[in-house]
Amino acid sequence: MAEAARHKRGGLYFEDFEIGASIDHRLTRTVTQMDNMLFSNMTLNPQPLHIDAHFCATETEWGKPLMNSLFTLGLMIGISVNDTTVGTTIGNLGMTDVTFPAPLFEGDTVNCVTEIVAKRESRSRPDAGIVDFHHRAYKQDGTLVAQCRRQAFMKKRPTGGQA
Repeated sequence: MAEAARHKRGGLYFEDFEIGASIDHRLTRTVTQMDNMLFSNMTLNPQPLHIDAHFCATETEWGKPLMNSLFTLGLMIGISVNDTTVGTTIGNLGMTDVTFPAPLFEGDTVNCVTEIVAKRESRSRPDAGIVDFHHRAYKQDGTLVAQCRRQAFMKKRPTGGQA
């Protein structure tokens, strides 16, 4: 993607996204037991697969708690924000094709890649467009642990030099 003038918060505008471009995000994150417990408790998810080490050790094939998949999804998209949409997203329109092909555990470090797969002008708003992102999250050994396609409603570059 061409390096364009970004929003004052760092996000790209609709016009800046090029179909086929791939962004290797600089931010990485090691996930912790606290992440898993807080997220599971905040979302009222009592699944012992995430919060009960004894259950996991004695009753699962994993032997230890899995990271909550919705935490993983949120982390993957969150890691992408600084390089793509901070300050320029009007709102998310949806997420599809969400998969978790391998487990993520406490102590794993997540890195993410985003590909721009489609974009189109808004039919209802001349100041906006829709961008389709394909986000992928990997753990430190290169194993794909999550992916999704996300549609975001994006601001177009303001006219008159305002950013």
